[in-house]
Amino acid sequence: MTELGSVDWPPVPIRTERLVLRASEAGDREAFIELFSSPEVGTYIGGAPPRDEVERTAPAVPGRRTGFFVVALDGAMIGMVSFDPHHESGEPQLGYQFLPEFWGQGYAYEACVAALDWFATAHPGQQVVTTTQTANLASMRLAAKLGFTEVERFQGWGAEQWSGAWSPQR
Repeated sequence: MTELGSVDWPPVPIRTERLVLRASEAGDREAFIELFSSPEVGTYIGGAPPRDEVERTAPAVPGRRTGFFVVALDGAMIGMVSFDPHHESGEPQLGYQFLPEFWGQGYAYEACVAALDWFATAHPGQQVVTTTQTANLASMRLAAKLGFTEVERFQGWGAEQWSGAWSPQR
């Protein structure tokens, strides 16, 4: 198990060809509200709460924690990538969500590659896990493209889930 808090946070923003991965800022709040209340985004994660509930409960700077990157395009937040402890094993778990209008353009892949590269440097040799519903074909394809290999399939949260692992040694 790796303690994500053992790294300096936030890191210097990570720049890719099209994106910047950075710590969240107060100006991202509206995009967070849109992301977390989106019915499309909530499809494979148990649904989305109503927008008014998200507006009422969202802090002034949502996502302000170690391992949480805002993904920005031309300065505006389009999604997020995070490393949080897995609910059972405690292993770092890759998670990501993007606003629907940015799906299918390679942004999730580009952002996740950059985040995994950062993670491999910050935590050499440490495995990362991810979980997605098997019905979420886009996430299944992304996990395979990123180099995650299947560990197990199981029933959870009302649907069949797929769990995979990634290691920088591959």
